[in-house]
Amino acid sequence: MDASISWDEIRKHISEGDCWIVVHGKVVDVSGFLSKHPGGAALILREAGKDATNAFLSVHNTTLLEDGAGYVRVIGTAEAKNSSVNAHPTEVVESRPKLPPLSTMLNLFDFEAVAKETLHAESWAYVSTGSSDEITLRENRSAFYRIWLKPRVLINVALVDTRTNILGFPSSLPIYISGAAMGKLMHPDGEVGLARAAVKKGIIQMIPTLSSCSYEEIVAARAPGQVQFFQLYISPYRERTAELVKRVANLGVKAIFVTVDAPVVARRERHTRAKLVHQTNIHTKLGADAKEETTAFMKHDMNFSWSDLKWLRELTSVPIVLKGVQTGEDAVLAARAGCPAIVISNHGGRQLDGSRAAIEVLAEVMAALRKEGLKMEVYVDGGIRRGTDVLKALALGANAVGIGRPFLYSLIYGQQGVERAIDLIGEEFEIAMKLMGTKTLGDISEKMLAWKDLTSHM
Repeated sequence: MDASISWDEIRKHISEGDCWIVVHGKVVDVSGFLSKHPGGAALILREAGKDATNAFLSVHNTTLLEDGAGYVRVIGTAEAKNSSVNAHPTEVVESRPKLPPLSTMLNLFDFEAVAKETLHAESWAYVSTGSSDEITLRENRSAFYRIWLKPRVLINVALVDTRTNILGFPSSLPIYISGAAMGKLMHPDGEVGLARAAVKKGIIQMIPTLSSCSYEEIVAARAPGQVQFFQLYISPYRERTAELVKRVANLGVKAIFVTVDAPVVARRERHTRAKLVHQTNIHTKLGADAKEETTAFMKHDMNFSWSDLKWLRELTSVPIVLKGVQTGEDAVLAARAGCPAIVISNHGGRQLDGSRAAIEVLAEVMAALRKEGLKMEVYVDGGIRRGTDVLKALALGANAVGIGRPFLYSLIYGQQGVERAIDLIGEEFEIAMKLMGTKTLGDISEKMLAWKDLTSHM
């Protein structure tokens, strides 16, 4: 039985090195999580020695208490008296300026601008940062500007068809919502809001491992027939990974996208610096904390390799897709290993800085697969902000594209914001198809592009 801990004792643990909070009556030692918290340690210390249920659940889900990888530890139960939930507002809604009317959002960049002005500085840095010098973060976007379009004219485009299938599942657009962590930083609905918007607009949502809502909550928001995928990090504790795979498979996800570009978490200095700047009351120094910087509580398995795919497949009948492929060689290995699909991605520029833009890698991957006579579905994720970007990706051979941050930014308006974001890029894509003279996705081809400068980095 859990030990009952008095509130007098709980209130003693309110320092950076010794921090307890209470969540749903459970006393939780979060001392090891302070330097790992995406929003900075100050937000946790504000709740130290208190019932932090409202504040905690506004951003995190209870999975963190169950699987904190050593950073979070439940140590007992708070005594019943004086255990009412604090009523003060949480960071999600604290001091936020009034949002511009949703109707004034005309493209995905507009949502990003609003998020930057609205979010707490540390939260913005966490969501938007790239690694090191952020070269790859910028290149993901700028590479699209090196691809030019060659439209055909005098084609009847009164009706165009944007529908497709992704892993055999129907989608109204060749676009899915990528798994991006910590949705509640944007809106209290978190990933549930993304799920509801996805089904409303007929596209597929990918649930992230680091969801701020529980997986059960997200799945409960699913409408009949709605398709959801799951993004998976491989934990060094293999039994935890096995349990998670079986758990989400039982919840009905239709594919598991395994992140393979993050055996370790890269240095994300802008986020680290933001936490330091905004924690003037905390004696945190560069060095150990910077070295330990991670986006969340979960450690990654550095031993996971090609030979382990067999073990992963044996856990479930759900298709396993590799997310984070960045060379033609690895795409060939994935196809030969029996993967039904891959995602070309560099983790949104958050991992190896100096790696190539996802759209550039796409051209290499398709050439490598053609050379070896191999076929698989290929998706690209990174830097896509316009309907013409989607068209360029499909012309280079992608079956669909993933969009993460922009849809996360649009969530700042809740479900309606995400729906508008999907509408905007969907409309842009349809307009691009008409202006290119393409009536169906099958009409889009590489010959419609001028892209010889794509691999030029001068």
